Amino acid sequence: EAAHRHPLWVKELYGFEDHKPETEEYGVSSFVYRATTPFHPQKIHDVLTEDLPGVIRAKGHFWVASRPDWVAEFSLAGAISSIKPLGTWWAAVPHERWPEDPHALAHIKKLWEEPYGDRRQELVFIGADMNKAGIIAALDEALIEPKVEYEPASWEKLADPFPKWRNASEMSQ
Repeated sequence: EAAHRHPLWVKELYGFEDHKPETEEYGVSSFVYRATTPFHPQKIHDVLTEDLPGVIRAKGHFWVASRPDWVAEFSLAGAISSIKPLGTWWAAVPHERWPEDPHALAHIKKLWEEPYGDRRQELVFIGADMNKAGIIAALDEALIEPKVEYEPASWEKLADPFPKWRNASEMSQ
């Protein structure tokens, strides 16, 4: 219960040096899943909406191939989970609308990887007796194949079970 209340996923995700591992503090383990290849929408929906045995908490952001501009957020706390849009990737924002602050630009460049820009999968899983290898294998299986081509136009027609996400301009209408 104490581990569930603490936002340790942030420390795990971003690698804070003073982070005391949950294995020492609460008897809970964690890992971060990272990839730059997009997820197939139906496959990642199936993985994230099915049971993840041993996972107590999961959170992070990801991208699905059929929605190359959107940053999606996954959040799981106990039996309650959500998948929702967070905004757009910098790769989808025209450069003239990028921040001018050198620290912000350095952060964007640090995350940049061609051909995807800053698009990436970063999901942290926290739990007890998790099948880490099984979770990683399921996530890897949900990635688009082939992993070397960037073909967003061909991915738009993939089966996509997620509801339509509206951008801020559509919500204000």
